[in-house]
Amino acid sequence: MPIETNLPSDLQLIVPNLHRRYSGVTATNRMVAPKLAAMYRAAWLGPHAPDGIARMGFVDLLKLWRRKTPLIWHARRNDEMIAGLLLRALGWPLILVFTSAAQRHHKRLTRWLIRQMDAVIATSELSASFLKRKATVVMHGVDTDAYAPPADRAAAFAEANLPGRYAIGCFGRVRAQKGTDVFVAAMCRLLPRYPDFTAVIVGAVVPEQQRFANQLKQQIEAAGLQSRIVIAGELEIEEVQRWYRRLTIYAFTSRNEGFGLTLIEAMSSGTALVAARAGAAEFVVEDGVTGVLTPPGDVEALVAALEPLMRDPAAANAIGERARARVLEKFSLQAEANAIAAVYRTL
Repeated sequence: MPIETNLPSDLQLIVPNLHRRYSGVTATNRMVAPKLAAMYRAAWLGPHAPDGIARMGFVDLLKLWRRKTPLIWHARRNDEMIAGLLLRALGWPLILVFTSAAQRHHKRLTRWLIRQMDAVIATSELSASFLKRKATVVMHGVDTDAYAPPADRAAAFAEANLPGRYAIGCFGRVRAQKGTDVFVAAMCRLLPRYPDFTAVIVGAVVPEQQRFANQLKQQIEAAGLQSRIVIAGELEIEEVQRWYRRLTIYAFTSRNEGFGLTLIEAMSSGTALVAARAGAAEFVVEDGVTGVLTPPGDVEALVAALEPLMRDPAAANAIGERARARVLEKFSLQAEANAIAAVYRTL
């Protein structure tokens, strides 16, 4: 449960999360916020508060009106930037920070909002290139203890009671943007050749994507692979972490992403990664060393990249070990928090 406390009088940082739906932005925010709370007197505003940070409500926010000591308001969405600007205009002493993960040209409103921020962070060099203003690049990190390789991957897989000896996974909401259809098409080609593998899809099916999900199920049934392509649905984060430990290979199939947190979650878990060149993949993965990169949306390329690893699971394990080492060196959660804190200090 979140730490329930009276807000400290020397509060320094507000972490707003103004979306009720759990998303990738929420997930990345939840992971780094407790690390920041260990360095700053911080509070989380909104749903999905993680452990390790004080929780504040909107009544608590009202009490900060016309406070003399400034507060950092770290937004990650347009509505959070708008709220910060409105509050500051009405007398809240806010210093506004925004983190951008988008890899596209921003709409006029977003460009204007970004210009009003006191500091901007981008999650990759590519994201920074679309901002049209100075930004500090801070790549996401991952909790390397929570996302850690199992002591025995075969035993971890056996716990799932799935057919075969190895698992290959694709996580994220079931939709075209995540490339779930690309993964299913590749599995329909590969699984008949490699009977020791089972494929696992973990992620929510939102109502507007139900037709897309039904089409995937029909494709799986037509291939006779209902028992070997498992659609697990949306799971609690602890169960997702267990699934990573069961995987030998992880397929990152997004057509476009802001960052793509599953990249470093899989790598941290010691899983061999085959990743589409979307999000931060090209900045995170050393092609051929800590993973294999493929063009987004390309079923043929995905099949060609996955097949050698399915043919030789020992080679996949070796890539997973190198991937884990890279995350420990470059993409730990503490490294991300330290870099964000350095931006705060400049303010």
